Amino acid sequence: MEPRGGAIVWLVPAMAWVFSYLPTTTYREHEFHPINTTTLQQEYDFVVVGAGSAGSVVASRLSEDPEVEVLLLEAGGQETVLSEVPGLSANLQLTALDWQYRAEPSATTCLAMVDNRCNLPRGRVLGGSSAINYMLYVRGNRRDYDGWEARGNPGWGYQHLLPYFTLTEDNTDPDVSQEYHGKGGLMTVGRAPWSTPLASAFLEGGRELGYPTADCNAARQTGFMAPHGTLRRGARCSNAKAFLRPARLRPNLHVALGAFVTRVLIDPATRRAEGVAYDRGEGKKEEEEGRVVAARREVVLAAGAINTPQLLMLSGVGPARHLASLGIPVVADLPVGRNLQDHVAAGVMFTVEDPVSLMFSRIYSLPALLRYSLFGSGPLTTLGGVEGVGFVNTRYANASDDWPDAQLQFVAGSHASDGGAHLRHALGLREEYWRDFYSHLAGRDHYTVQVKLARPRSRGYVELRSADPYQHPKIVTNYLKEREDVAVLLEGLKVAFDLANTTALRRYGSRLFDRPVPGCKHLTHGSNVYWECYVRHLTFTIYHYCGTAKMGPAQDPTSVVDPELRVKGVSGLRVVDASIFPTITTGNTNAPTTMVAEKASHMIRSHWHRVVRRRPPAAAARTTTTTTPTLGRHTATTTTDVHHYYEL
Repeated sequence: MEPRGGAIVWLVPAMAWVFSYLPTTTYREHEFHPINTTTLQQEYDFVVVGAGSAGSVVASRLSEDPEVEVLLLEAGGQETVLSEVPGLSANLQLTALDWQYRAEPSATTCLAMVDNRCNLPRGRVLGGSSAINYMLYVRGNRRDYDGWEARGNPGWGYQHLLPYFTLTEDNTDPDVSQEYHGKGGLMTVGRAPWSTPLASAFLEGGRELGYPTADCNAARQTGFMAPHGTLRRGARCSNAKAFLRPARLRPNLHVALGAFVTRVLIDPATRRAEGVAYDRGEGKKEEEEGRVVAARREVVLAAGAINTPQLLMLSGVGPARHLASLGIPVVADLPVGRNLQDHVAAGVMFTVEDPVSLMFSRIYSLPALLRYSLFGSGPLTTLGGVEGVGFVNTRYANASDDWPDAQLQFVAGSHASDGGAHLRHALGLREEYWRDFYSHLAGRDHYTVQVKLARPRSRGYVELRSADPYQHPKIVTNYLKEREDVAVLLEGLKVAFDLANTTALRRYGSRLFDRPVPGCKHLTHGSNVYWECYVRHLTFTIYHYCGTAKMGPAQDPTSVVDPELRVKGVSGLRVVDASIFPTITTGNTNAPTTMVAEKASHMIRSHWHRVVRRRPPAAAARTTTTTTPTLGRHTATTTTDVHHYYEL
């Protein structure tokens, strides 16, 4: 079965690519990949490092001003046809599109993984992790952001941030509230056009448990919903597709692919960021290493919660003692790399008797391929298999307060659904855990309820291994280090068991997959100690790393950037990505990261609009049509449609 499946996997994107050119010419012009600029200038107004979820937004927004020049540096390459297919998201892990980070060995979690190390996927491609993730669009809880503001970050409360969420959004779901959602934005958001019967059973089961079926991105978060995702006509809508492709013809935006930034150039006397050093190896190592580019106004780090702290520390910004131990001159002594947070989860599987799940043979089939390619529908349009989300309260949460402490992700399959071809390797599973546990699900209809810790108390950290920028940093996750995290996760599992026992799911013969996990067989199955052992072995990361360049006021010694995201003690340098989160949001993090980039872009443009009322164009030969800025609307120029905003 595996060889045939592998052939189908690659046939899917090949045929999808052919059929993707059926729409109108107007549409295709906005879908072409950004142009890779091979010859760069010596200086730009803004240098943005990282074309991921945040960097794509920042580069697009800043270059809306035709009088500034923007350079976007990305270590990876273009998105692929395979990355466009939502149902193949997990197949992108451990490929060239993934940085392929691994956590440090743990004695208490990830015990079923090779070397006790969890894999930590991160996108190394235009669009970053938005090009390889599961596309769930979850904004978080208003209490998350009100908490940010209460910690001394004015302007970061929910009421201030909602306009940035709606600005981005072009929501295609006809049932959403216009008060909370946007139309006409650059990022297409909506429900997957196809689902298994289990998706409806999940929502019905939630109602049996007393949870409403509701839009968790609107007035209240508590409840169950068919998730919104970043989808456009059944295909992935990454942040690069949403923000960079429409801007591809702007003469003032240069995108450089295969550009590996090695450090930020900071003048030690003035402590000002003046540019960056980067390598751009294309088989001519001696010619491509050690390049520099200057920033007239600012360097913006948008490399993500792992790469951004690594770059800061390589540049002399970080814990002084740690940097000194590696021989790196200290520019600013800041707690860079600390405060690492992630949503850790446990997944429990349930078998069903009816043929209703996302089995290998149903996804990688010619009918599924044709349905996807011709109609943008079918099983290949699911959000990586995730068909439902639920925000629930354990006994540790105040049920009367809309701030759930656990999130459920309902998957119509598991890491066994492909028969062991790839998913188990993406998880990093040891052979014995595949052989003695997961393999017994292969070929059987089943589903998974992932129980995610919404607001973990445990904190990890990122450190340098050496001063070599090409050596992956040391990533210590410290999952479940705090006892409270274990307690909430175990209570969340009880909600999953109750859900599986509802009439809605028992209708399909839902039954717990109760084969003992190797390493826990000596414990009484079903006991709290067994389930704790279970989650410490089968520890899931949901890939939501954040917090490693924490935002905070001047008096906060644990912060790295101020409320305008400027690195403390260094001028001309900002961080704009999930690194700045003071605390992790309640839910998936791509939408909040995009919001942060929207707000940061507005702050940067507003700042320079005040400082420089009008600068003569840097290139006399540049031609462009000036447009009237409008909030939340596309405005035509001679090159492409852009999305302007000045006041919110």
